[in-house]
Amino acid sequence: MTMLETLDLGKHLTRAEYERDLLRYQVQLRELAWQLYRRNRSLVAVFEGRDAAGKGGTIRRLTEKLDPRGYEVFPIAAPEGEDKAHHYLWRFWRRLLPPDEKQILIFDRSWYGRVLVERVEGFCTEDSWKRAYREINDFERQLVDAGGIVVKFWLQISPEEQLKRFEKRQDTAYKRWKLTPEDWRNREKWGRYDEAVEDMLQRTSTLTAPWTVVESNFKWFGRVKCLKTAVEAVSKALDYKPADPVVVAKAGKPGKKAG
Repeated sequence: MTMLETLDLGKHLTRAEYERDLLRYQVQLRELAWQLYRRNRSLVAVFEGRDAAGKGGTIRRLTEKLDPRGYEVFPIAAPEGEDKAHHYLWRFWRRLLPPDEKQILIFDRSWYGRVLVERVEGFCTEDSWKRAYREINDFERQLVDAGGIVVKFWLQISPEEQLKRFEKRQDTAYKRWKLTPEDWRNREKWGRYDEAVEDMLQRTSTLTAPWTVVESNFKWFGRVKCLKTAVEAVSKALDYKPADPVVVAKAGKPGKKAG
């Protein structure tokens, strides 16, 4: 069985667990963002995944309690204009600002388009996407050597869950814009994308920039796993343990008076 086939997509959280853990990791990430600023370091978070896997919702929760002056989200689409005239990594290099300007840089889709959509759709040659594995590993190694902390998330859902979300988007007026004919067409290539994802995970998950595969059929579980992973990665890189707001809140509750 492949890596994706062995995932337990049934993982979930109760509402109480979700609300508790979401708050915990949001507040801890806010504290860590301040440490990144003080130490002139940066966090580069990459989000890839199936259409409707929950990337946008997860990114909103990740940034919800951050100082907006300290992060930036880059929604990545097909290259246009000047971006098309350069090497595919150029448009990402130029977005990586010095960490004293933005401590957290988030890519909603990324340079991995070369080995995913461009590979599957035939937008680049086979030699180009095969060469890209080495180029991407070198690129991320340079980010880490320069003081960056790279976390990468692949959000996986089942074909059945994706279909449910597509149909819900189609039936909800204010969500309908998210659904395109391209999304429906991509479902027909599910197996080819699985093959590309497996190759990507195996060939670009390195010690300095490992992939985290996120079981996202249940959105609450996926959001918390991403936040927890980011907090743990930054804590380890900075050798800094943020306070646990849940524990602090419990400790601050007044006890019962002796009668």
